[in-house]
Amino acid sequence: MDSPYLCGMSKQNSPLKLGTEHIGKLLTQYAIPAIIAMTASSLYNMADSIFIGHGVGSLAISGLALTFPLMNLAAAFGSLVGLGASTLVSVKLGQKDYEGANRVLGNVFVLNVILGLAFTLVFMLFLDPVLYFFGASEHTISYARDYMNVILIGNVVTHMYLGLNSMLRSCGFPKLAMYATLASVVINCVLNPLFIFGFGWGIKGSAWATVISQVISLTGQLIHFSRPKELLHFKKGIYRLKGEIVKGILYIGMSPFLMNLCACLIVILINRGLKEHGGDMAIGAYGIVNRVVFLFIMIIMGFNQGMQPIAGYNFGARQYARVTEVTKLTMKWAIGVAITGFLLCQLFPSTIVRMFTTDPELIETAVYGLHIVFAVFPIVGFQMVATNFFLSIGMSKKAIFLSLTRQMLFLVPCLLILPRWFGTLGVWISIPIADTIATIVTAFVLINQFRKFHAK
Repeated sequence: MDSPYLCGMSKQNSPLKLGTEHIGKLLTQYAIPAIIAMTASSLYNMADSIFIGHGVGSLAISGLALTFPLMNLAAAFGSLVGLGASTLVSVKLGQKDYEGANRVLGNVFVLNVILGLAFTLVFMLFLDPVLYFFGASEHTISYARDYMNVILIGNVVTHMYLGLNSMLRSCGFPKLAMYATLASVVINCVLNPLFIFGFGWGIKGSAWATVISQVISLTGQLIHFSRPKELLHFKKGIYRLKGEIVKGILYIGMSPFLMNLCACLIVILINRGLKEHGGDMAIGAYGIVNRVVFLFIMIIMGFNQGMQPIAGYNFGARQYARVTEVTKLTMKWAIGVAITGFLLCQLFPSTIVRMFTTDPELIETAVYGLHIVFAVFPIVGFQMVATNFFLSIGMSKKAIFLSLTRQMLFLVPCLLILPRWFGTLGVWISIPIADTIATIVTAFVLINQFRKFHAK
Protein backbone atom coordinates (compact mmCIF):
# COMPACT_ATOMS: atom_id res chain seq x y z
CA MET A 1 0.00 0.00 0.00
CA ASP A 2 1.36 3.41 -0.96
CA SER A 3 2.21 5.88 1.78
CA PRO A 4 -0.25 8.76 2.15
CA TYR A 5 2.72 11.08 1.85
CA LEU A 6 3.02 10.15 -1.80
CA CYS A 7 -0.52 11.19 -2.58
CA GLY A 8 -0.64 14.12 -4.92
CA MET A 9 2.96 13.65 -6.01
CA SER A 10 3.69 13.27 -9.69
CA LYS A 11 5.69 10.31 -10.83
CA GLN A 12 8.27 12.72 -12.15
CA ASN A 13 8.97 14.17 -8.72
CA SER A 14 8.81 10.95 -6.72
CA PRO A 15 12.10 10.13 -5.00
CA LEU A 16 11.44 6.40 -5.50
CA LYS A 17 12.79 6.58 -9.05
CA LEU A 18 16.29 7.14 -7.59
CA GLY A 19 16.54 3.42 -7.03
CA THR A 20 15.27 2.25 -10.41
CA GLU A 21 15.94 4.61 -13.32
CA HIS A 22 19.10 4.62 -15.47
CA ILE A 23 21.98 6.31 -13.63
CA GLY A 24 23.00 8.53 -16.54
CA LYS A 25 19.43 9.76 -16.99
CA LEU A 26 19.05 10.40 -13.25
CA LEU A 27 22.34 12.25 -12.95
CA THR A 28 21.48 14.41 -15.94
CA GLN A 29 18.05 15.15 -14.52
CA TYR A 30 19.36 16.05 -11.08
CA ALA A 31 22.74 17.53 -11.94
CA ILE A 32 21.80 19.91 -14.77
CA PRO A 33 19.39 21.97 -12.65
CA ALA A 34 21.94 21.97 -9.83
CA ILE A 35 24.73 22.99 -12.22
CA ILE A 36 22.64 25.82 -13.62
CA ALA A 37 21.78 26.89 -10.08
CA MET A 38 25.37 26.69 -8.81
CA THR A 39 26.77 28.41 -11.90
CA ALA A 40 24.19 31.11 -11.47
CA SER A 41 25.18 31.36 -7.81
CA SER A 42 28.83 31.88 -8.74
CA LEU A 43 27.86 34.44 -11.39
CA TYR A 44 25.85 36.08 -8.62
CA ASN A 45 29.08 36.61 -6.67
CA MET A 46 31.03 37.53 -9.78
CA ALA A 47 28.44 40.19 -10.60
CA ASP A 48 29.03 41.75 -7.20
CA SER A 49 32.78 41.89 -7.87
CA ILE A 50 32.36 43.20 -11.42
CA PHE A 51 29.95 45.99 -10.48
CA ILE A 52 32.02 46.91 -7.42
CA GLY A 53 35.25 46.89 -9.44
CA HIS A 54 33.92 49.17 -12.18
CA GLY A 55 31.52 51.22 -10.05
CA VAL A 56 33.49 51.74 -6.83
CA GLY A 57 37.17 51.01 -7.60
CA SER A 58 40.13 48.64 -7.21
CA LEU A 59 40.45 49.19 -3.45
CA ALA A 60 36.80 48.22 -3.09
CA ILE A 61 37.64 44.87 -4.73
CA SER A 62 40.37 44.43 -2.12
CA GLY A 63 37.85 45.33 0.60
CA LEU A 64 35.42 42.80 -0.81
CA ALA A 65 38.16 40.13 -0.80
CA LEU A 66 38.63 40.76 2.93
CA THR A 67 35.04 39.64 3.52
CA PHE A 68 35.65 36.20 1.98
CA PRO A 69 36.77 34.55 5.25
CA LEU A 70 33.66 35.80 7.02
CA MET A 71 31.47 34.72 4.12
CA ASN A 72 33.13 31.29 4.23
CA LEU A 73 32.46 31.10 7.96
CA ALA A 74 28.80 31.94 7.39
CA ALA A 75 28.71 29.29 4.66
CA ALA A 76 30.25 26.82 7.12
CA PHE A 77 27.32 27.15 9.49
CA GLY A 78 24.87 27.08 6.59
CA SER A 79 26.37 23.86 5.20
CA LEU A 80 26.45 22.34 8.68
CA VAL A 81 22.66 22.35 8.66
CA GLY A 82 21.74 22.37 4.95
CA LEU A 83 24.01 19.66 3.56
CA GLY A 84 23.77 17.53 6.69
CA ALA A 85 19.99 17.59 6.50
CA SER A 86 20.02 16.98 2.74
CA THR A 87 21.93 13.72 3.11
CA LEU A 88 19.81 12.65 6.09
CA VAL A 89 16.59 13.26 4.12
CA SER A 90 17.88 11.29 1.12
CA VAL A 91 18.73 8.29 3.30
CA LYS A 92 15.35 8.45 5.11
CA LEU A 93 13.51 8.58 1.80
CA GLY A 94 15.50 5.56 0.64
CA GLN A 95 14.35 3.81 3.82
CA LYS A 96 10.77 5.04 3.17
CA ASP A 97 10.73 6.89 6.51
CA TYR A 98 8.58 9.81 5.27
CA GLU A 99 7.54 11.00 8.73
CA GLY A 100 11.18 11.17 9.76
CA ALA A 101 12.02 13.16 6.62
CA ASN A 102 9.37 15.74 7.54
CA ARG A 103 10.76 16.09 11.03
CA VAL A 104 14.16 16.80 9.49
CA LEU A 105 12.60 19.67 7.52
CA GLY A 106 11.15 21.22 10.68
CA ASN A 107 14.43 20.90 12.55
CA VAL A 108 16.31 22.50 9.63
CA PHE A 109 14.02 25.52 9.83
CA VAL A 110 14.61 26.02 13.56
CA LEU A 111 18.36 25.38 13.45
CA ASN A 112 18.86 27.87 10.62
CA VAL A 113 17.07 30.60 12.58
CA ILE A 114 19.06 29.93 15.77
CA LEU A 115 22.48 29.72 14.11
CA GLY A 116 21.78 32.62 11.75
CA LEU A 117 20.81 35.01 14.56
CA ALA A 118 23.73 33.94 16.76
CA PHE A 119 26.21 34.46 13.92
CA THR A 120 24.86 37.92 13.13
CA LEU A 121 24.96 39.05 16.77
CA VAL A 122 28.52 37.90 17.44
CA PHE A 123 30.10 39.39 14.34
CA MET A 124 28.16 42.63 14.44
CA LEU A 125 29.76 43.24 17.85
CA PHE A 126 33.33 42.45 16.75
CA LEU A 127 33.33 43.27 13.04
CA ASP A 128 36.25 45.76 12.85
CA PRO A 129 38.75 43.69 14.90
CA VAL A 130 37.81 40.62 12.84
CA LEU A 131 38.36 42.43 9.52
CA TYR A 132 41.75 43.79 10.64
CA PHE A 133 42.72 40.26 11.62
CA PHE A 134 41.69 39.13 8.13
CA GLY A 135 44.20 41.55 6.58
CA ALA A 136 42.37 44.88 6.33
CA SER A 137 44.29 48.15 6.11
CA GLU A 138 43.18 51.73 6.73
CA HIS A 139 42.54 51.99 2.99
CA THR A 140 40.26 48.94 2.71
CA ILE A 141 38.53 48.59 6.11
CA SER A 142 35.67 50.97 5.28
CA TYR A 143 34.71 49.03 2.15
CA ALA A 144 34.76 45.69 3.95
CA ARG A 145 32.81 47.08 6.92
CA ASP A 146 30.10 48.67 4.78
CA TYR A 147 29.58 45.46 2.83
CA MET A 148 29.49 43.08 5.81
CA ASN A 149 27.17 45.24 7.94
CA VAL A 150 24.43 44.73 5.36
CA ILE A 151 25.25 41.07 4.66
CA LEU A 152 25.08 40.26 8.38
CA ILE A 153 21.62 41.82 8.62
CA GLY A 154 20.40 39.31 6.05
CA ASN A 155 22.38 36.33 7.38
CA VAL A 156 19.33 34.42 8.66
CA VAL A 157 17.71 34.79 5.25
CA THR A 158 20.86 33.44 3.57
CA HIS A 159 20.98 30.41 5.86
CA MET A 160 17.32 29.63 5.32
CA TYR A 161 17.49 30.16 1.55
CA LEU A 162 20.47 27.81 1.13
CA GLY A 163 19.08 25.21 3.55
CA LEU A 164 15.68 24.97 1.87
CA ASN A 165 17.31 24.77 -1.55
CA SER A 166 19.18 21.67 -0.37
CA MET A 167 15.90 20.19 0.86
CA LEU A 168 14.23 20.84 -2.50
CA ARG A 169 16.92 18.86 -4.31
CA SER A 170 16.78 15.98 -1.85
CA CYS A 171 13.02 15.48 -2.07
CA GLY A 172 12.79 15.41 -5.85
CA PHE A 173 12.53 19.06 -6.95
CA PRO A 174 15.92 19.96 -8.45
CA LYS A 175 14.30 22.28 -11.01
CA LEU A 176 12.56 24.30 -8.32
CA ALA A 177 15.88 24.66 -6.51
CA MET A 178 17.37 25.86 -9.77
CA TYR A 179 14.57 28.37 -10.35
CA ALA A 180 15.00 29.77 -6.83
CA THR A 181 18.69 30.36 -7.46
CA LEU A 182 18.15 31.79 -10.94
CA ALA A 183 15.53 34.19 -9.64
CA SER A 184 17.94 35.38 -6.97
CA VAL A 185 20.72 35.86 -9.52
CA VAL A 186 18.58 37.80 -11.99
CA ILE A 187 17.20 40.08 -9.29
CA ASN A 188 20.70 40.64 -7.89
CA CYS A 189 22.09 41.56 -11.31
CA VAL A 190 19.25 44.05 -11.84
CA LEU A 191 19.53 45.64 -8.40
CA ASN A 192 23.36 45.86 -8.34
CA PRO A 193 23.76 48.58 -11.00
CA LEU A 194 20.58 50.31 -9.80
CA PHE A 195 21.85 50.62 -6.22
CA ILE A 196 25.54 51.28 -7.08
CA PHE A 197 25.21 53.62 -10.06
CA GLY A 198 21.61 54.81 -9.84
CA PHE A 199 21.27 55.44 -6.10
CA GLY A 200 24.99 55.99 -5.45
CA TRP A 201 25.09 53.57 -2.52
CA GLY A 202 28.55 52.24 -3.42
CA ILE A 203 29.55 48.86 -2.02
CA LYS A 204 26.56 48.92 0.36
CA GLY A 205 24.32 48.85 -2.71
CA SER A 206 25.82 45.56 -3.84
CA ALA A 207 25.24 44.05 -0.41
CA TRP A 208 21.61 45.20 -0.31
CA ALA A 209 21.07 43.75 -3.78
CA THR A 210 22.29 40.38 -2.47
CA VAL A 211 20.05 40.39 0.60
CA ILE A 212 16.88 41.56 -1.18
CA SER A 213 17.27 39.01 -3.98
CA GLN A 214 17.58 36.20 -1.42
CA VAL A 215 14.51 37.40 0.49
CA ILE A 216 12.43 37.15 -2.68
CA SER A 217 13.69 33.64 -3.53
CA LEU A 218 13.20 32.48 0.06
CA THR A 219 9.58 33.60 -0.12
CA GLY A 220 9.01 31.25 -3.06
CA GLN A 221 10.63 28.34 -1.17
CA LEU A 222 8.47 28.94 1.89
CA ILE A 223 5.34 28.91 -0.28
CA HIS A 224 6.36 25.53 -1.76
CA PHE A 225 6.98 23.87 1.61
CA SER A 226 3.72 25.27 2.96
CA ARG A 227 1.68 23.07 0.58
CA PRO A 228 0.26 20.02 2.42
CA LYS A 229 0.22 17.92 -0.79
CA GLU A 230 4.04 17.86 -0.96
CA LEU A 231 6.05 14.95 0.41
CA LEU A 232 7.94 17.35 2.65
CA HIS A 233 5.92 20.26 4.01
CA PHE A 234 5.60 22.50 7.05
CA LYS A 235 3.10 21.26 9.59
CA LYS A 236 2.53 21.05 13.32
CA GLY A 237 4.78 18.79 15.34
CA ILE A 238 7.94 18.96 13.21
CA TYR A 239 9.61 22.08 14.65
CA ARG A 240 10.57 20.74 18.06
CA LEU A 241 14.25 19.95 18.02
CA LYS A 242 14.85 16.21 18.31
CA GLY A 243 18.19 15.11 19.70
CA GLU A 244 18.50 12.21 17.27
CA ILE A 245 17.75 14.40 14.22
CA VAL A 246 19.95 17.29 15.33
CA LYS A 247 22.77 14.87 16.09
CA GLY A 248 22.36 13.23 12.67
CA ILE A 249 22.31 16.58 10.86
CA LEU A 250 25.37 17.88 12.72
CA TYR A 251 27.24 14.59 12.36
CA ILE A 252 26.77 14.42 8.59
CA GLY A 253 27.12 18.19 8.16
CA MET A 254 30.34 18.32 10.17
CA SER A 255 32.41 17.50 7.10
CA PRO A 256 31.25 20.43 4.93
CA PHE A 257 31.29 22.60 8.07
CA LEU A 258 34.94 21.82 8.72
CA MET A 259 35.72 22.22 5.01
CA ASN A 260 34.27 25.72 5.01
CA LEU A 261 35.85 26.50 8.37
CA CYS A 262 39.21 25.48 6.98
CA ALA A 263 38.47 27.51 3.85
CA CYS A 264 37.96 30.49 6.15
CA LEU A 265 41.35 29.91 7.76
CA ILE A 266 42.97 29.40 4.36
CA VAL A 267 41.66 32.70 2.98
CA ILE A 268 42.85 34.49 6.13
CA LEU A 269 46.36 33.08 5.69
CA ILE A 270 46.34 33.92 1.96
CA ASN A 271 45.13 37.49 2.55
CA ARG A 272 47.62 38.11 5.37
CA GLY A 273 50.47 36.62 3.33
CA LEU A 274 49.60 38.70 0.27
CA LYS A 275 49.22 41.85 2.38
CA GLU A 276 52.65 41.34 3.91
CA HIS A 277 54.46 40.62 0.66
CA GLY A 278 52.33 42.36 -1.99
CA GLY A 279 50.00 44.91 -0.33
CA ASP A 280 46.33 45.76 -0.96
CA MET A 281 46.54 45.16 -4.72
CA ALA A 282 47.71 41.59 -4.18
CA ILE A 283 44.68 40.96 -1.96
CA GLY A 284 42.45 42.45 -4.66
CA ALA A 285 44.08 40.16 -7.24
CA TYR A 286 43.33 37.16 -5.09
CA GLY A 287 39.75 38.40 -4.82
CA ILE A 288 39.47 38.20 -8.61
CA VAL A 289 41.23 34.81 -8.84
CA ASN A 290 38.99 33.49 -6.08
CA ARG A 291 35.86 34.50 -7.99
CA VAL A 292 37.08 32.72 -11.13
CA VAL A 293 38.02 29.58 -9.20
CA PHE A 294 34.66 29.77 -7.46
CA LEU A 295 32.85 29.66 -10.80
CA PHE A 296 34.34 26.30 -11.79
CA ILE A 297 34.15 24.95 -8.25
CA MET A 298 30.44 25.73 -8.15
CA ILE A 299 29.87 23.92 -11.44
CA ILE A 300 31.57 20.85 -9.99
CA MET A 301 29.51 21.25 -6.82
CA GLY A 302 26.45 21.23 -9.08
CA PHE A 303 27.47 17.77 -10.27
CA ASN A 304 28.04 16.78 -6.64
CA GLN A 305 24.59 18.00 -5.65
CA GLY A 306 23.08 16.04 -8.51
CA MET A 307 24.95 12.95 -7.35
CA GLN A 308 24.09 13.35 -3.66
CA PRO A 309 20.42 12.26 -3.59
CA ILE A 310 21.12 9.39 -6.02
CA ALA A 311 24.08 8.07 -4.02
CA GLY A 312 22.33 8.64 -0.68
CA TYR A 313 19.12 6.90 -1.72
CA ASN A 314 20.84 3.86 -3.25
CA PHE A 315 23.20 3.51 -0.31
CA GLY A 316 20.16 3.52 1.99
CA ALA A 317 18.57 0.90 -0.28
CA ARG A 318 21.84 -1.16 -0.27
CA GLN A 319 22.23 -0.89 -4.06
CA TYR A 320 26.00 -0.42 -3.92
CA ALA A 321 26.64 -0.98 -7.63
CA ARG A 322 24.45 2.05 -8.43
CA VAL A 323 26.35 4.11 -5.85
CA THR A 324 29.65 3.26 -7.54
CA GLU A 325 28.25 3.91 -11.01
CA VAL A 326 26.91 7.38 -10.22
CA THR A 327 30.15 8.34 -8.49
CA LYS A 328 32.34 7.35 -11.45
CA LEU A 329 30.08 9.13 -13.95
CA THR A 330 30.02 12.30 -11.83
CA MET A 331 33.80 12.16 -11.60
CA LYS A 332 34.22 12.03 -15.39
CA TRP A 333 32.01 15.07 -15.88
CA ALA A 334 33.66 17.03 -13.07
CA ILE A 335 37.15 16.41 -14.45
CA GLY A 336 35.95 17.69 -17.84
CA VAL A 337 34.81 20.94 -16.22
CA ALA A 338 38.12 21.31 -14.40
CA ILE A 339 40.06 20.82 -17.64
CA THR A 340 37.96 23.55 -19.28
CA GLY A 341 38.81 25.94 -16.42
CA PHE A 342 42.50 25.09 -16.75
CA LEU A 343 42.56 25.81 -20.50
CA LEU A 344 40.64 29.09 -20.28
CA CYS A 345 42.80 30.49 -17.47
CA GLN A 346 46.05 29.47 -19.12
CA LEU A 347 45.12 30.74 -22.59
CA PHE A 348 42.93 33.81 -21.91
CA PRO A 349 43.77 35.11 -18.40
CA SER A 350 43.88 38.82 -19.35
CA THR A 351 40.46 38.69 -20.98
CA ILE A 352 39.01 37.12 -17.85
CA VAL A 353 40.59 39.61 -15.43
CA ARG A 354 39.53 42.66 -17.47
CA MET A 355 35.91 41.78 -16.75
CA PHE A 356 36.56 42.86 -13.15
CA THR A 357 38.86 45.86 -13.45
CA THR A 358 40.70 48.26 -15.74
CA ASP A 359 43.53 48.93 -13.26
CA PRO A 360 46.82 47.85 -14.96
CA GLU A 361 48.57 46.82 -11.73
CA LEU A 362 45.60 44.76 -10.57
CA ILE A 363 45.28 43.10 -13.99
CA GLU A 364 48.95 42.09 -14.07
CA THR A 365 48.89 40.66 -10.54
CA ALA A 366 45.63 38.75 -11.06
CA VAL A 367 46.83 37.21 -14.37
CA TYR A 368 49.96 36.04 -12.58
CA GLY A 369 47.82 34.43 -9.88
CA LEU A 370 45.46 32.75 -12.35
CA HIS A 371 48.32 31.01 -14.16
CA ILE A 372 49.64 29.48 -10.94
CA VAL A 373 46.39 28.61 -9.14
CA PHE A 374 44.98 26.79 -12.20
CA ALA A 375 48.24 24.93 -12.95
CA VAL A 376 46.92 21.54 -11.71
CA PHE A 377 43.23 22.35 -11.66
CA PRO A 378 42.09 19.24 -13.64
CA ILE A 379 42.79 17.01 -10.64
CA VAL A 380 40.58 19.18 -8.41
CA GLY A 381 37.46 17.76 -10.10
CA PHE A 382 38.39 14.24 -9.06
CA GLN A 383 39.25 15.25 -5.50
CA MET A 384 36.00 17.15 -4.95
CA VAL A 385 33.75 14.34 -6.22
CA ALA A 386 35.59 11.72 -4.21
CA THR A 387 35.18 13.71 -0.99
CA ASN A 388 31.50 14.35 -1.74
CA PHE A 389 30.99 10.64 -2.38
CA PHE A 390 31.73 9.83 1.26
CA LEU A 391 29.57 12.72 2.40
CA SER A 392 26.65 11.55 0.23
CA ILE A 393 26.55 8.10 1.83
CA GLY A 394 26.91 9.40 5.38
CA MET A 395 30.58 8.41 5.88
CA SER A 396 31.42 11.76 7.39
CA LYS A 397 34.65 10.71 9.08
CA LYS A 398 36.27 9.82 5.76
CA ALA A 399 34.95 13.01 4.12
CA ILE A 400 36.31 15.04 7.02
CA PHE A 401 39.66 13.27 6.79
CA LEU A 402 39.98 13.96 3.07
CA SER A 403 38.99 17.60 3.34
CA LEU A 404 41.27 18.22 6.30
CA THR A 405 44.29 16.55 4.70
CA ARG A 406 44.06 18.91 1.75
CA GLN A 407 43.57 22.06 3.79
CA MET A 408 45.13 21.55 7.22
CA LEU A 409 47.88 18.98 6.65
CA PHE A 410 49.07 20.25 3.25
CA LEU A 411 47.87 23.77 2.41
CA VAL A 412 48.27 25.47 5.81
CA PRO A 413 51.92 24.39 6.25
CA CYS A 414 52.67 25.54 2.70
CA LEU A 415 51.10 28.95 3.39
CA LEU A 416 53.08 29.30 6.61
CA ILE A 417 56.45 28.23 5.16
CA LEU A 418 56.71 29.00 1.43
CA PRO A 419 55.98 32.79 1.56
CA ARG A 420 59.00 33.21 3.83
CA TRP A 421 61.20 31.92 1.02
CA PHE A 422 59.37 33.05 -2.12
CA GLY A 423 57.19 36.03 -1.05
CA THR A 424 53.93 36.36 -3.01
CA LEU A 425 54.99 33.46 -5.27
CA GLY A 426 55.08 31.25 -2.18
CA VAL A 427 51.46 32.16 -1.42
CA TRP A 428 50.27 31.38 -4.93
CA ILE A 429 52.15 28.06 -5.41
CA SER A 430 50.92 26.69 -2.08
CA ILE A 431 47.50 26.04 -3.64
CA PRO A 432 48.50 23.70 -6.54
CA ILE A 433 51.06 21.89 -4.35
CA ALA A 434 48.41 21.06 -1.73
CA ASP A 435 45.90 20.02 -4.41
CA THR A 436 48.38 17.55 -5.91
CA ILE A 437 49.27 15.82 -2.65
CA ALA A 438 45.63 15.70 -1.48
CA THR A 439 44.48 14.11 -4.72
CA ILE A 440 46.97 11.26 -4.36
CA VAL A 441 45.72 10.53 -0.82
CA THR A 442 42.07 10.74 -1.93
CA ALA A 443 42.63 8.26 -4.75
CA PHE A 444 43.91 5.60 -2.33
CA VAL A 445 40.95 6.04 0.07
CA LEU A 446 38.35 5.96 -2.72
CA ILE A 447 39.77 2.87 -4.41
CA ASN A 448 39.72 1.05 -1.08
CA GLN A 449 36.02 1.93 -0.54
CA PHE A 450 35.05 0.75 -4.03
CA ARG A 451 36.75 -2.58 -3.31
CA LYS A 452 34.58 -2.96 -0.20
CA PHE A 453 31.46 -2.34 -2.29
CA HIS A 454 32.48 -5.00 -4.80
CA ALA A 455 33.01 -7.47 -1.97
CA LYS A 456 29.38 -7.09 -0.80
